[in-house]
Amino acid sequence: MKNLGLFSWMTRRKLTEEQVASLFVETTFETVEQGWPEIASFLNESNVFIERPNLDHEDYGRFLMIIVSANLQLIPKHFDSGVDRQIIQHICSKFALAFGIAPETFTSKIKNYRSFLKQINRPSKNLVTAMTRAIFYKYNLNQFQEPYFRDMNTPEPNIQRELKVLMAHFLWDWNAFTENYRVANRKVRL
Repeated sequence: MKNLGLFSWMTRRKLTEEQVASLFVETTFETVEQGWPEIASFLNESNVFIERPNLDHEDYGRFLMIIVSANLQLIPKHFDSGVDRQIIQHICSKFALAFGIAPETFTSKIKNYRSFLKQINRPSKNLVTAMTRAIFYKYNLNQFQEPYFRDMNTPEPNIQRELKVLMAHFLWDWNAFTENYRVANRKVRL
């Protein structure tokens, strides 16, 4: 029997902000490490390019930053104010620890990537389009396109459309997450 209504929130598993951050970081690393070789192969084998980009299957750092930045933009839409900031702060701290850098350094890099995503995506607000364009710019793919699109400094529409379909799989389904889990912020009692 499915419990609907007023008490449905009680059936959801409770997680702390730190647990949500840990889950996000672990899953994102795994997804990017497995997904980037597929994206790189897709781009390397695309007949849209006049010259093969020869993307390295191990060079997923910029891709990771694009994925993390895009997903962090979605968190405030799905969590209460304050809780969203705590989750983002924990995520940045955990990524910084994984990379052996200061949390402030990682947070600054994320801010730069988020700003970059907004800048290259104007006037659109479609996050998947921003991610697709970011891959083109961060991996210098424009130089491998035919002169018309290279001179316009924009991705060729067919490759962009196909890449958007692939990139949509790298966004977290925060709606499904919040249906199954509820975040309980830790409060210190005095």
